[in-house]
Amino acid sequence: MAETLKQAIDATTVAMLRARGSFKWTAPGPDGFGAAVAEMDFGAAPAILDALAALSADANFGYLPPVLADRLAAACAEFQRRRYGWAVDPALVHHVPDVIKALEIAIMHFSRPGSPVILPTPAYMPFLSVPGFLGREIIQVPMLEEKGFFTFDLGGIKDAFLAGGDLLIFCNPYNPLGRVFTADEITQLTGVVDRHGGRVFADEIHAPLVYPGLRHIPYAATSATAAAHALTATSASKAWNLPGLKCAQVILSSDSDQQTWEEMGFFAAHGASNPGVVANIAAYRHGETWLDEVLAYLDDSRRLLAGLLKRHLPQVRFRPPDGTYLAWLDCTAMDLPGSPGALVTDRARVTVVDGPAFGDGGPGAFRLNFATPQPILTEMVERVAAALGAGS
Repeated sequence: MAETLKQAIDATTVAMLRARGSFKWTAPGPDGFGAAVAEMDFGAAPAILDALAALSADANFGYLPPVLADRLAAACAEFQRRRYGWAVDPALVHHVPDVIKALEIAIMHFSRPGSPVILPTPAYMPFLSVPGFLGREIIQVPMLEEKGFFTFDLGGIKDAFLAGGDLLIFCNPYNPLGRVFTADEITQLTGVVDRHGGRVFADEIHAPLVYPGLRHIPYAATSATAAAHALTATSASKAWNLPGLKCAQVILSSDSDQQTWEEMGFFAAHGASNPGVVANIAAYRHGETWLDEVLAYLDDSRRLLAGLLKRHLPQVRFRPPDGTYLAWLDCTAMDLPGSPGALVTDRARVTVVDGPAFGDGGPGAFRLNFATPQPILTEMVERVAAALGAGS
């Protein structure tokens, strides 16, 4: 009886997620499970819903007014100081529609014209395509790995600078590997960048999603040297599940970069929406209680995932992430008839992102989003185990 009731509850929850109509849950089809898109299945913080309701009541759907932009800058700066101890001047916080737009700006306005972009891999998929759209080559530098623990290949990054690279993409917490980098790792990386006159684009969009025992350290906060060559991109979109509302922030940390920004012109960064701005403000100022509750659940979920894999797929190498809700599952020890992510998506009907999409270092692995109710996560892993076991 208990198992029958559990199955009924699970089926109802999945039906509700599909009915919500998100891309994550509709793309897999009517019988599929969504674990590819980086969204959470936990609704929204009450403070955000209240802020959006107030905006709607006022029909404030026009162009972004300066007063809202200023409130966003102040809220972001307050959150950085409160959460990470980074004293940010609100005047150096600028709104953009998303982190991808921030990367475009970093490449086009803050890196040497025509220079290659340096990208540690495996990497967030758009980072492998955006530079090419802007006429830039990419120098991939695979991360070093030992027993599932990934670190930067500083020698490879040095070689990439010597080969003409200028802008390094630094993702922390790291999508898809889940690393949260230490102060020592950041210091060593800063030294390599500084010795070669490089720049850093610091993608810190997952910064609020760090688990107990670890802490996020903003790259630009570690030293004056790091601050001088970094542009930081962040948003409330991942931690509070707001990507469709279109709002992110670029935090500058040098006077020269602020001058460059002022010279870019209004439309270079145009596109943040009023709903996105008010939602980000509400998240930063009133959403931390909700965030901490979600983090506690995700912390349990990453441990649950580790246990499920140990039981059902012991050959899969998995290190619970330090941050993010994204799991990197290494299947290279398995004898499979194809790429594991493709097998999982096709056979298990659990959509994941296959490793080759993340560039060098990706083949043989896949990324799974575990920010879903734990009964659904359990069924996903059981489906994955059946699919991969049938092909081994």
